[in-house]
Amino acid sequence: MAGQHTAAAGYQEAPRLPEAVCLGESMAVLLPERPGPLEQADGFRLSVGGAESNVAGALAALGVHSAWISRVGDDGFGRRLTAELAGRGVDVSAVAVDPTRPTGMYLKEVGGSTGEPYDLGHGRSRLHYYRAGSAASALSPALLDDPAAARLLAGARLLHLSGITPALSDDCLALVRALLGRRRDQLISFDLNWRPALWHRRDAGVLPALLDAADLLLLGADEAEAVLGTGDPRALRERFPSPATVVVKDADRLVTALDRDGRAVSESALNVDVVEVTGAGDAFAAGYLAGTLRGLDQRRRLRLGHLSAACALTAPGDQGELPPAAVVEALLDAPAGAWAATRVSADGIVSPVLPAIPPRQDASPVLGAR
Repeated sequence: MAGQHTAAAGYQEAPRLPEAVCLGESMAVLLPERPGPLEQADGFRLSVGGAESNVAGALAALGVHSAWISRVGDDGFGRRLTAELAGRGVDVSAVAVDPTRPTGMYLKEVGGSTGEPYDLGHGRSRLHYYRAGSAASALSPALLDDPAAARLLAGARLLHLSGITPALSDDCLALVRALLGRRRDQLISFDLNWRPALWHRRDAGVLPALLDAADLLLLGADEAEAVLGTGDPRALRERFPSPATVVVKDADRLVTALDRDGRAVSESALNVDVVEVTGAGDAFAAGYLAGTLRGLDQRRRLRLGHLSAACALTAPGDQGELPPAAVVEALLDAPAGAWAATRVSADGIVSPVLPAIPPRQDASPVLGAR
């Protein structure tokens, strides 16, 4: 793209092409140092976040070579984003720097027990976005002519998109349509990721066509109910006949994968002592996609998604520490009763199929080719 340089200019380009490419906006995140109303915050900690980059980072932790494609501002937040993603093992060679638009940002408000009128309450949180006119909102079909992006897109087995990107601007919508319209030997996954505030002045009626153009569709039952009028897995499978698989997560933490041939597999989430909910949906998507790329059967894909989400739920940030490969394999193969009896906490994983020692001893990739 004219007038831009690559955000990864300071990083050595990966010698091999990624298996998975995730495309979309990520932002700087300001996290309060203590719970309570924002007006009482004394300071904030800087972090980064974004659905697609979260998936890319979680895929890398799962042993899948991944890339993240986006745009960031020529600012410290943009440099922080690319540095952190690169540090997680994500290829950022096709992230462009916009010389005039800023990196998007959001503030996280965390409820406490202060008793103040605007305190959200213990265990509750709210995100405040400052992303209008961001660098990522200028993503457009011109990206397809960028050599760095074209190289990654052409070589990946999987392209992951979400419903956030088409809500950012008309150009972003045009890019998503162009990517979905490119029929080649590549799996395209699409996570609805409904953000009503982003669609406030835009036509959400464009979403059904985008959803039906994917090969693998990820939906939350609650968000599907809000956008599409139903959260029922069977009804959603009928509504979107084109994807090979439709994956629906319901309010009872049951996830159902419905294939085009009518087969359906459901798996309940693990018991989790939750620390923070942010990022769990992206972690589930990464686990499920990693299992898909590794050729696991449907039940093991769902279990890997649940396990990845559970690790994110027990971490204070968007990414959780994953257990070693032997632990993952034991849980994926566990009998139904043992899976249901498994509990994940910040101290480790307790399960009938595991030793009574907390298994989090390293951060090695948890999936090999299988």
